[in-house]
Amino acid sequence: MNFEDDIIVALATPAGIGAISVIRVSGTGSISAVGKIFNGKHDLLRCSTHTIHYGKIFDENKEMIDDVLISIFKKPNSYTGEESVEISTHGSSLIVQKIIQTLLKENIRLAEPGEFTKRAFLNGRIDLAQAEAVADLINSRTEASFRGARNQLDGLLSKKVEGLRNKLVTASSLIELELDFAEEDLEFVSKNEVIKLIDEIIFEIDQLLETYKFGKILRDGVNVAIVGKPNVGKSSLLNYILKESRAIVSHIPGTTRDVIREEVSIDGVLFRLFDTAGIRNSYDEIEKEGVSRSQQAVKDADIVIFLNDITEKFSMDLYNKLLQLTTKDRILIVLNKIDLNFTETFSGDIKISALSGAGISELFNLLKEKAASNNSYSEKTAIISSVRHYDALLNARKQLKNARRSIENKMSGEFISTDLRSAEDSLGEIIGIVSSDDILNSIFAKFCIGK
Repeated sequence: MNFEDDIIVALATPAGIGAISVIRVSGTGSISAVGKIFNGKHDLLRCSTHTIHYGKIFDENKEMIDDVLISIFKKPNSYTGEESVEISTHGSSLIVQKIIQTLLKENIRLAEPGEFTKRAFLNGRIDLAQAEAVADLINSRTEASFRGARNQLDGLLSKKVEGLRNKLVTASSLIELELDFAEEDLEFVSKNEVIKLIDEIIFEIDQLLETYKFGKILRDGVNVAIVGKPNVGKSSLLNYILKESRAIVSHIPGTTRDVIREEVSIDGVLFRLFDTAGIRNSYDEIEKEGVSRSQQAVKDADIVIFLNDITEKFSMDLYNKLLQLTTKDRILIVLNKIDLNFTETFSGDIKISALSGAGISELFNLLKEKAASNNSYSEKTAIISSVRHYDALLNARKQLKNARRSIENKMSGEFISTDLRSAEDSLGEIIGIVSSDDILNSIFAKFCIGK
């Protein structure tokens, strides 16, 4: 597809009934095409960029569809970098459908998923990392995920990666220049300087790699399984955190038969809470299935809240089962029912009362600390949250290690240069300097149609 030859259209706002809907049109000739079905005070082709115009849109039978506002964006000063138009209509699905159908008859086609943002990338308005941040920004559900996506869209990661790549470009260019003057035995850059540069870049790559777990948490949230024997207060804890009676609470063991999934934002971080069925041996087929699902929830969890009744003995058998399903560092031992009179016989990470709420704030703090692995990053820190970026950085690091070994083994400059160029390409993949059609299609296929 030659994107420059097509005018595309799509609904940019959520489908359904609302106050307004916005239809986005982009491509060379889009202003003229919209102008053919628009009747307003001014000729759209004569209007300045970034201006809004009131008028009416008519179908091919000259019947009015709706009163609209037309926003004009001329090349290159638009989201896509192309000539673009946005049509604000009344928020009726029927009106939107009629306008889009009318536009399709003006040599305009429907946009593919993410095609507007893809054009912004291809036209140099944003790089690939920023394009991915657009999708993350749209899907952000907490303050933390919003800030992370916003920082990436503002180019924080891109500037970091581009800076590292530029250093490699300079070094590899000098080494390649030496190859052109091999007979003169000239040295444009000392190998010790190259090793020092490689070590510095590896150090900065390692710092970026260390942010991945935290970045993934910001973007995707944290899975937390609440596990324990029947009647230790798992459902009561979930209900207290949610401030509603989401799970049935009863003194009868085995009340929870399935995994209940709920979400809560704690200081801007999304936590997915899984209230599991009590893990125990049972002859009840339904309860056995619930236990099986609980075990899977533990395997998938980033953190396991192992809830114990402080008035009873510690569930060592269940704790050993958990260690077969997850790692010790993911388990948070929580002692419940401190509101009752008890004689403490064992210790845990924290004591709470799911009934009164005592200790819940401290539990939240522990969850945040465990989720972030005690790492904290400022809002001006470049953070990676994409597995694609993570893999690209690992590949760059590997190639830099190869280049370092080539220098230490006094190998020819061709080997050193090849490894450095491979590292450059890996870094370039993050920001889209090096990208295949398969990578682009995979990224933009995840976008919504109007973006």
